[in-house]
Amino acid sequence: MSVHPELSRVTARIVARSRPTRAAYLARIARAQGGFPQRGALSCANLAHGFAAIEGDDKFKIKALVTPNIGIVSSYNEMLSAHAPYRDYPDVIKRAAHAAGGTAQFAGGVPAMCDGVTQGNIGMEMSLFSRETIAMGTAIALSHNMFDAALCLGICDKIVPGLLIGALQFGHLPTIFVPAGPMASGLSNDAKARVRQQFALGEVGEAALLEAESSAYHEQGTCTFYGTANSNQLLMEVMGLHLPGAAFIHPRAPLRQALTEAATARVLAIGVQGDAYTPVGHVVDEKAVVNGIVGLLATGGSTNHTLHLVAIARAAGILIDWDDFDALSAAVPLLAKVYPNGKADVNHFHAAGGMAFLIRELLDAGLLHDDVLTVAGPGLRRYAQAPVLDNGVVVWRDAPAVSGDAAVLRPAAEPFAPDGGLRLMRGRLGRGVIKISAVAPAHRRVQAPARVFDSQEAVMAAFDAGELDRDFVAVVRFQGARANGMPELHRLTPLLGALQDKGRHVALLTDGRMSGASGKVPAVIHLSPEALLDGPIGKVRDGDLLTLDAEAGTLDIEIDDASWAARAFEKPAPLDPTAPGYGTGLFGVFRHAAMSAELGASVFGPMTGEGETR
Repeated sequence: MSVHPELSRVTARIVARSRPTRAAYLARIARAQGGFPQRGALSCANLAHGFAAIEGDDKFKIKALVTPNIGIVSSYNEMLSAHAPYRDYPDVIKRAAHAAGGTAQFAGGVPAMCDGVTQGNIGMEMSLFSRETIAMGTAIALSHNMFDAALCLGICDKIVPGLLIGALQFGHLPTIFVPAGPMASGLSNDAKARVRQQFALGEVGEAALLEAESSAYHEQGTCTFYGTANSNQLLMEVMGLHLPGAAFIHPRAPLRQALTEAATARVLAIGVQGDAYTPVGHVVDEKAVVNGIVGLLATGGSTNHTLHLVAIARAAGILIDWDDFDALSAAVPLLAKVYPNGKADVNHFHAAGGMAFLIRELLDAGLLHDDVLTVAGPGLRRYAQAPVLDNGVVVWRDAPAVSGDAAVLRPAAEPFAPDGGLRLMRGRLGRGVIKISAVAPAHRRVQAPARVFDSQEAVMAAFDAGELDRDFVAVVRFQGARANGMPELHRLTPLLGALQDKGRHVALLTDGRMSGASGKVPAVIHLSPEALLDGPIGKVRDGDLLTLDAEAGTLDIEIDDASWAARAFEKPAPLDPTAPGYGTGLFGVFRHAAMSAELGASVFGPMTGEGETR
């Protein structure tokens, strides 16, 4: 099947744009590729420190330099339901490594915070930059040069991007990402959202809200809606960094442990010693990045990846921007309806055919590059197979010919929508993105007066005071990476949704983020430049007539050019020096260095070595 013309055009544009930075990155990988094993370059004192704590035969194997050694980097903690299963993975991996003729060491842990806990609280101001912390923690874990391959254990929002950015600094190492899977379905996402709206309207109390939330989030595993965590899993799979079909197997299923064991054996098999050497920096190339964008668009994936995938790509010397997302969105049909753009959750998606069906359909439609390198071998076509256990052994079988539920997953010939539902919004108010896959067509164009706020809390207070029962565009500014770390404004979704349900024409415009599961209210987010950097959003005043047209991709203010040019930028109120920071002060260096949202809101530039000093 030939590749779709738009896919070819966007890929060629990215290759041309990235040529100098990608070449510099690949040159760094080439210089790092030494003999086997990697730790052979260490001095005797270095090596002795590296295996001093190990007991048993592994110490002698590592000392003798005769077997490959895997570095395990894990985001295990008990705060995240998705990451709690990782507690026992190191022991599973070590046993599997022994069986495959290698060894494994726990190289290091990285922090993993939960936006579900910190939403609406001061901790959210550290959330985005935890990605940078995780990337640096991954680099520190692998910096000892004791390892010939790596396994990265992570699932949720900033954690997978951070792990991958860090792993790409060791682009010469074979690296596989090992997921833990989603929790079983609980209270439906639709029912949960309804209770949240009822609470926002004062129709139910906190006891009912807590009961609903705890019925939805009820055991180990990822949350089952299609937000950033599960978008991460799709991304790792369609980019060839998981074993095929690994994303959405339940944590306690026998197949889950078998896949972890298989990933361990595979990462040893693709090491420098064999014929299938597969360094992670070669897996993540321009075509793999484009495949990642396509996979997200075809499923209505998280808007957070208009930041994270940009930052990941730059870590491999690849330069992408929102024009690339926008162009591909126009060509990629929507094949999945998973909450919030449908009633199903990821377990229903998986049961309907899941990743294997999706990838097969996109490949057959010419909407994915097949000629890529993956951790499973050359070619993405092998990801059109799903894993099963056959007498205790993992085998892969072709995806079903027909979707198991056409209300959840459809073939490319019969999509839910002809495009991916992500729009680049442009106009006098800057550049931002909007996800419309969950927004009804009747709500995709809003023209209404602005109501300007400097915080999420101020919007909530105005709602509680009864000031927002009208048509308006909520303009929430000073929420960008430079201002306060770009927190998600998740608490605005229920109240704006309640107003929309009452017949009000409402929308959100912000230089901050929304949840990766952005919902039914039109929300233009990641607006660049941000207000703190004199972005146009900082010139909007209460009562200005704003027009958001998601279908046309336009974002404008009804004011004459001379008046607009003469209007001053407003500045944020000074911070209260006595207010508790709960650690946010430690992230000031990130806030001061953060680039624009379209550059991933990252503090890291393209990883080319340019400008570095020794």
